[in-house]
Amino acid sequence: MTEGIERLVTSGTFSLDGGSWEVDNNVWLVGNDKSLILIDPAHDVDAISTRLAGRRVEKILLTHAHDDHIRSAREAAERFGAPVYLNPADRPLWEMVYPSWDFDTELADGDRITIGDTELIVLATPGHSPGSVCFYAPTLSWENSEGVVFSGDTLFQGGPGATGRSFSSFETIIVSIREKLLTLPESTAVLTGHGDSTGIGLEAPELDTWMKRGR
Repeated sequence: MTEGIERLVTSGTFSLDGGSWEVDNNVWLVGNDKSLILIDPAHDVDAISTRLAGRRVEKILLTHAHDDHIRSAREAAERFGAPVYLNPADRPLWEMVYPSWDFDTELADGDRITIGDTELIVLATPGHSPGSVCFYAPTLSWENSEGVVFSGDTLFQGGPGATGRSFSSFETIIVSIREKLLTLPESTAVLTGHGDSTGIGLEAPELDTWMKRGR
């Protein structure tokens, strides 16, 4: 059975360090006509449920624990009966939202997660947050790419994710992008946590510019 990718955009807020901002988030669905994985089921569980169209959710994968990405995770887990996966290095952020409820499974660099015949490889990419991860699927395609990486808030069209708030580091995110993402094939699509997708081949030439620009 062939797996595909769907994108759903949901809207809400992101809050940290005493500030709050309106945001649109990309929710990614990876699977087939029977079952799928949800990546970062943000904000609107009703809209996600409608998109599922009766398909079973096998797993909920979180790229990191900023509140816009996880605030709806418990509702999604309970409604869809699916376990939640997170890198435990983001536990301090997680406990700001869920002080008495825990995720189910710890993610670690190199883990392999399957849905149908498709495998997603976990890439630890700290910087935007201590436990940020990306999910690399070399056999999937988006807009004719050869492979995709779900980058969360680590890499966007135009550069690294924000690192000006608590628990983040510009120097660390640059290392993560250089060593874990820009080493992927240039044909790999980058499917981001917010905004438009991009590609490894499009972003790699800009690394020096980002480093000079700083956070």
